[in-house]
Amino acid sequence: MDTILLLKAAILGIVEGLTEFLPISSTGHLILAGDLLDFNNERGKVFEIVIQFAAILAVCWEYRARLGAVIGGLLRKQEAAQRFTVNLFVAFLPLAILGLLFGKAIKAHLFSPVPGALAFIVGGIFILWAEKRNHRITVESVDDMQWRDALKMGLAQAMALIPGTSRSGATIIGGLFFGLSRKAAAEFSFFLAVPTLTAATVYELVKYRDQFHADDWGIFIVGSVASFISAFLCVRWLLRYISHHDFTVFAWYRIVFGVVVLGTAYSGLVSWSAA
Repeated sequence: MDTILLLKAAILGIVEGLTEFLPISSTGHLILAGDLLDFNNERGKVFEIVIQFAAILAVCWEYRARLGAVIGGLLRKQEAAQRFTVNLFVAFLPLAILGLLFGKAIKAHLFSPVPGALAFIVGGIFILWAEKRNHRITVESVDDMQWRDALKMGLAQAMALIPGTSRSGATIIGGLFFGLSRKAAAEFSFFLAVPTLTAATVYELVKYRDQFHADDWGIFIVGSVASFISAFLCVRWLLRYISHHDFTVFAWYRIVFGVVVLGTAYSGLVSWSAA
């Protein structure tokens, strides 16, 4: 196995794990990193499916007790577990429906570095504006959510169809707009990632099933381990961080990063695929 290829796999795995659950867009970073590493071909798309699933497993492991309690509650027909499950299903629907309707068109026109950089900047400005608002908390924890709250979160998540927007950013910041506490918004965003990203993974696995080759198991394993570990550490860090800080630092990161990408694209310093 090519050592350089394994190094690329590790780097992209770390990028996926660190950015999947932060409000800075994993898709946007993977497009940019893959472009720099010359790994945005069909093989790269299959690899991204695998490392994304590894990031999902990290969330499942972090919340294994809660998810186990929900499954047990469903078997015992407990109201809290049923409400939580319904909320996840309701929140999952908007992105699923809109993704099936417009996913191909979005990928054809927007899945490239420059449009992603523009979305980085716009998203950063939106976060700055959101953080200047006075937040009136009406939902303190995930257990307090009703289906209407979940639907609003699902509509916010649908914005993540635009690469560079950030699924976690859209849901967490959207949650603040809709009256959720920072912790409730972040935790529901993590839980919502499980059915959302699992469905996306299964869909992409079927779509690209002919692209899987036995020779790629090495990069799959290296990338998945890197993604799992970095995602696990990132989720734990973010929950501690938001208990004492807001999301302003992520907003400025998005803006600066987007400006750098646009600057290098139009100056010719970096030959981005969409420049």
